[in-house]
Amino acid sequence: MLSSKASSNSHGQDSAYFLGWQVYEENPFDEVENPRGIIQMGLAENQLSLDLIEPWVRKNPDAMGLEKDGESVFREIALFQDYHGLPAFKNELVDHMAKVRGNKVKFDPNKLVLAAGATSANEILIFCLADPGEAILIPTPYYPGFDRDLKWRSGVEIVPVHCWSSDGFRITMLALEDAYQRAQKLNLNVKGVFITNPSNPLGTTMAKDELNDLIAFAMAKNIHVISDEVFSGTVFDSPGFLSIMDAAMDRNLENTDLWNNIHIVYSLSKDLGLPGFRVGMIYSNNETVVSAATKMSSFGLVSSQTQYLLSNLLANKKFTSKYMKENQKRLKRRKEMLVSGLKKSGIECLKSNAGLFCWVDMRHLLSSNTFEAETKLWDEIISEARLNISPGSSFHCTEPGWFRVCFANVSQGTLQVAMRRIKHFVQRSSFSGGIEMSYQQNVSSLSRKLLSNWVRKVSSANRDEHEH
Repeated sequence: MLSSKASSNSHGQDSAYFLGWQVYEENPFDEVENPRGIIQMGLAENQLSLDLIEPWVRKNPDAMGLEKDGESVFREIALFQDYHGLPAFKNELVDHMAKVRGNKVKFDPNKLVLAAGATSANEILIFCLADPGEAILIPTPYYPGFDRDLKWRSGVEIVPVHCWSSDGFRITMLALEDAYQRAQKLNLNVKGVFITNPSNPLGTTMAKDELNDLIAFAMAKNIHVISDEVFSGTVFDSPGFLSIMDAAMDRNLENTDLWNNIHIVYSLSKDLGLPGFRVGMIYSNNETVVSAATKMSSFGLVSSQTQYLLSNLLANKKFTSKYMKENQKRLKRRKEMLVSGLKKSGIECLKSNAGLFCWVDMRHLLSSNTFEAETKLWDEIISEARLNISPGSSFHCTEPGWFRVCFANVSQGTLQVAMRRIKHFVQRSSFSGGIEMSYQQNVSSLSRKLLSNWVRKVSSANRDEHEH
């Protein structure tokens, strides 16, 4: 009776990444009401600097009250339906994007397409660049939501570019070529390479030589480069952020075919900590892409009220400059607190300089070097330590034992509780030689079922990869 899309489970909701959220929601931590609950460390949300934005909103009632110089603009905003977006908002967005990138690149508001968040922007871009059955290459590990955002409705295939800890999970020309050849053997037409810079989940920025390799590869194959740069304003340590657009300009590629094949996705969800406002955008030098994406954006627009509020906020350059600097300082301090706390438990992190999370190495805690062992460890951490962290297998990591741990969505006090719990967990695990679980007491029947599905899926994926 229903469509195959509605009836299938290809959305990716049975990933361990989303399963962890479900288990958390059944027993959420609260310092007072539920101190033994599960602490959510699987959500890349920036709550560290909302106390800076809230006072600005109170001091600028015109922005919230839809007024300008004391006069109501309610009728104008309420009736605004142009899916190109408010010109004032787009002008402020391109200025903000340039500022985040050190004003090395000047952006044209006419090449900007608004969308209801980066999720929508990414999907629209894939619809513009590839047909069902064609392929996009994505370096691993990558954000689990891309399995939904990029392929669920578009029908586009994702071919992983396998990156390894021995290289710091950096993208290499060899890895890109290997992925391309695997796609060819599967008779998949590769339309582009999709990267996240800074990386989610690594929390690292791409080096200039990586970007140059990527550019050379894309030019040789005549394919697109899509750069998801939603974490670009979170860079809190050296080296700084270098956009794909910067790298292309450094090589004087403005008059080449590649210039029209570079596309950037950005949002205000991570930098400003405003995911609920659903503000995403596509930037492209390709006029056809901009035109098609603008038409598609009508299915998921940014409300005119939101555009009006944020255009006023971004226009206050003194405030935004102060906010960005302070936010980056807070992110760095919180990241250092997490790294230090984990180190006291004998757990190391990949060196990072951006993002709202750390890529954590727990390989030494595995009972065996398998993804089944990783899933077992993840389940033990949720049930015994009562921490929801995300296993590397859900990010398509090539090696078992890595986990993404978020630090910006919890208070300092909650993070300290989490560090005490993980330390106690490691000590007990080492002492007992492994922790026996009581699923009946700690994990719901739904969670057990999904966990079993996930183990089978990971095992099957590993077998398929080896066969190919």
